[in-house]
Amino acid sequence: MQFGESIPDNLENQWRYQLDKFVSENKQDLGALAWGLKNEWEEEKDVLGIDLEPEPHFIRCSRQSLEELNQKVEGKIQEILGIIDNYNFQEEVAMIAINKGQIKLLYYQCDPFPPICFQEKQQSLDSLIEALENKMKGINWY
Repeated sequence: MQFGESIPDNLENQWRYQLDKFVSENKQDLGALAWGLKNEWEEEKDVLGIDLEPEPHFIRCSRQSLEELNQKVEGKIQEILGIIDNYNFQEEVAMIAINKGQIKLLYYQCDPFPPICFQEKQQSLDSLIEALENKMKGINWY
């Protein structure tokens, strides 16, 4: 088994590699966005998501919709729900990515912490969303 950043040779895993690369290159912007939206939303259990179809865009994933999905897949995303329920959004970022019937958890400790990223951005949430979505649209996901 080889460790490191090797590009997957099968198409079904290419999007995961590209997503990890995108997150790595945009950690602070994603931290700022996650923090800003989390504070804007009334329901604290909602989580930020990225839907890659039909083209990459951000979505709001309700706790209820994630529980329903977990039931449909016979509890196979229970660990993801546990992380989403217990992460510290003051210090960490947890998001869901969805693509062609697959789901991926994006979870990392943000440096600096998300509230600081948000303060330093000095950008509206709408313009941050637009900038990040435009970056995602420029990526060859497959």
